[in-house]
Amino acid sequence: MVKRFVAWVPWLLLACAAKPPTSDVKAAVVPPPAPAVVSATPEPPQAAPVAAAPAFRDCGELSCKAFPSAVAAFDYVLRDAPRVLAIGEAHAQSETPGAAAKSASSTKRFMDDLLPRLAPRAADLVIELWLANGSCGKVEQKVQKQQSAVTAPQAATNQNEFVELGHRAKALGIMPHALVPSCEQYQKIAGAGAADIEEMLAMIKSVTQRDVEELLSKRAPERLVVAYGGAMHNDLVPRAGREDFSFGPELSRVTAQRYVELDLVIPEQIKDSEAWRALPWYPHYSREKAGTEAYLYSWAPHAYALLFPKAADAEPAP
Repeated sequence: MVKRFVAWVPWLLLACAAKPPTSDVKAAVVPPPAPAVVSATPEPPQAAPVAAAPAFRDCGELSCKAFPSAVAAFDYVLRDAPRVLAIGEAHAQSETPGAAAKSASSTKRFMDDLLPRLAPRAADLVIELWLANGSCGKVEQKVQKQQSAVTAPQAATNQNEFVELGHRAKALGIMPHALVPSCEQYQKIAGAGAADIEEMLAMIKSVTQRDVEELLSKRAPERLVVAYGGAMHNDLVPRAGREDFSFGPELSRVTAQRYVELDLVIPEQIKDSEAWRALPWYPHYSREKAGTEAYLYSWAPHAYALLFPKAADAEPAP
């Protein structure tokens, strides 16, 4: 079962934890208390106006734009004035050779360089990090074991970086929120047999969408809600057969098209594989010709992929 998904979406599978890795997690990433999805937080001052358009050069098809930095490309995306910004990443893998293994992860680059650009505009950050419900008994332990097969290929640092992302967001005045599955959802995953991974992916979509919609109902219209996790869940136009795993279409509807999909990509991690070739921007990107600029592709309104600048001495992944 796992091998089937490794061929299908090796870089889209979730980074999650059925139990918090340290006692500090709950202080950094806030799970929604029952019955409300989130606790109320004070509304900070109104966000600053959107900055002038960053300078860029046209670089080809799919509205390709080359920017001097990832920050400049990110600022350009924010000009869409989203109410929901859904960011997807290719989770770092444990067996990544060469320059890709040495490069900083998408999560680290986001929290170091891009996350500060969202303050004070963003009110909340929903992170694809599971926290235990705590009231579901042994079924949670069973699901945790099932998760191990999914997350085994991922870098051991992924989970800690997601927790650190919560700390960084909170320090900026952006309230972080983890995902807390219901006992019913745990039961569905535990009893799904060979379809357990599909149930996990559907749960991620369902809980994230629920929490984001609840946050939208509590925040002023000018405040931004950010979701951060694996790519695919944030797709505005899901590939056939993956509609149940993507919250993009529904959140776009409830925000009156003020939803933005943004995938973060590290060039050194790109492989000539089925999963990568299926991405809409892949045929239009050349690792050999790419320089040290940040590339931004858009294949549909409000759907983007931001490719970080390539390191000068980087070798492509095999």
